[in-house]
Amino acid sequence: MMLSLTGVSKSFGGVRAVADVSFTVPEGSITALIGPNGAGKTTLFNLINGVCPSDRGRIVFRDRDITGLPAFAVARLGLARTHQVVKPLSDLTARENAMVGACFGRERRGRAAAAAVADEALATVGLAARAELPAGALNLSEKKRLELARALAARPHLLLLDETLAGLNPTEVAHMLDIIRRVRAGGVTILLIEHVMQAVMNVSDTVVVLDAGAVIAAGAPREVVADARVIEAYLGDPRAALELLT
Repeated sequence: MMLSLTGVSKSFGGVRAVADVSFTVPEGSITALIGPNGAGKTTLFNLINGVCPSDRGRIVFRDRDITGLPAFAVARLGLARTHQVVKPLSDLTARENAMVGACFGRERRGRAAAAAVADEALATVGLAARAELPAGALNLSEKKRLELARALAARPHLLLLDETLAGLNPTEVAHMLDIIRRVRAGGVTILLIEHVMQAVMNVSDTVVVLDAGAVIAAGAPREVVADARVIEAYLGDPRAALELLT
């Protein structure tokens, strides 16, 4: 098993953001984490990759308990992530941005070796021709792919993708989904947060649904979107589920 969460909870003041969450991510899979805004999805990512500690529960990554480890230590074990709001190092080139992942990721490459790893990651996401451009000069789609390249350059075993498709047009969504499939085919397990439900249906092996910080459903995509609790909490209309199933 690539990742296992057992009874993970987190509160901020009197607000319980994550409530007794348990699920697993099999090695080699693409697992989608969905739910309404404010459901606790990004907070859960922050707990998994060590941005903030959980109040209780256990997080196991590749048979190692990483509960409470800081983000840099988790990254060195081979867990990388992207962020919902992309913030590249705008004055650095695309290659230099990707090199950051190689330098501080699992293999902790030196500068020369990091450049080669960065170029490989940029090629994977279709940005090889943009390697020498300042990151600030890229458009949104390219910045999203640069964020992914930086994570890939860390050579992760598990990749957390936080709304990688947000703000993209249908052509750009299709391109990004192709990249995600190629990344999985290359041996990287993926856990993603996404609101584009057609994409979730097409790319995911398993879907986990959060509402108010708690898991309300988990299973195959077609089973989950037909679940009455998911329709009520997230899809909002049985017709939306029917459209996804046809």
